[in-house]
Amino acid sequence: MELGKLALEAALKAISYTQLDVRKTYKLQRKLDRVGQLSLTRLHCRAVDMEIKREDHAIPVRLFFPGGETAPEEAILFFHGGGWVTGDVDTYNRVCAVTARCTGRLVASVDYRLAPEHKFPEGLMDCYEAARYLFWNAPDVLGMGPEQISLMGDSAGGNLAAAVSLMARDRGEFSPRQQILLYPAAYNDHTEQSPYPSVRENGTDYVLTSARIREFMELYQRTPKDLQSPYFAPLLAKDFSRQPRTLVVTAQFDPLRDEGEDYGRKLREAGNEVSIYRMNGALHGFFSLPAGTSLVKKSFVILNAFLRGEAQISGEEEEHEVKEEHTLETAR
Repeated sequence: MELGKLALEAALKAISYTQLDVRKTYKLQRKLDRVGQLSLTRLHCRAVDMEIKREDHAIPVRLFFPGGETAPEEAILFFHGGGWVTGDVDTYNRVCAVTARCTGRLVASVDYRLAPEHKFPEGLMDCYEAARYLFWNAPDVLGMGPEQISLMGDSAGGNLAAAVSLMARDRGEFSPRQQILLYPAAYNDHTEQSPYPSVRENGTDYVLTSARIREFMELYQRTPKDLQSPYFAPLLAKDFSRQPRTLVVTAQFDPLRDEGEDYGRKLREAGNEVSIYRMNGALHGFFSLPAGTSLVKKSFVILNAFLRGEAQISGEEEEHEVKEEHTLETAR
């Protein structure tokens, strides 16, 4: 067992140290991300594509239905990860289909435009416009009220979900009731000077490196001034009040761990209902692992408990146990 652990650690270090500069290879990375994706047919999930008009272009949105004879009564508006540079609705087919089936909710996945072709805030504004349209037209488009829609995103998508919630409050155009932020990017400094220890503790040996995060942010930003925007780095917000009921899930061996947890604490201190859960033994991106993986199963225990409205999932981030009475709603 110890030899296996050492071999895994050595492999992770090798992958981390041999990464190519994403600023030069992002187009190749996009192609590689699409390799090996399971088809929707094999996933037994019905999907419907739609478009939302924004100015001079359309925003593709894919709706994933959980199955069963009755229409879903609630929805998740999902923003995918990929450092604002890679990923799309196709590469997240499996993640969104599994999420629909394991939560029993309709999942609407937004295919926002990517950097560096479309720099900040273009991708964010695609997410915001898609959210505004669906919240305003929920009865006609989704067959439910806007209060039945939850925001959700992983990594850069968690950043986008948090930014959409802040912008919705600031503009007063709609009000998400709850949001799920999976290992979100929330701050603007991932150098050795970062105030968050996880950047230094986990920034070199666990696949997602601090250098890779900086490369992504360099591709995402239009100018250095963008780094100071709370819509770019939500932890820079001056006001954390009037935000949705929030679940933050972080990974133990993730450079983004501490900033995600700190964002949850800032929301809680401002009077919002917040649950923070740190997934022990996990790397960044664990939610994209196969559905039968123990970490993914545990994730859906946590997500479903939150979506059912339970007041606390695990209390403070230092408490890393899932309550035994939470049952996993597995895909049929």
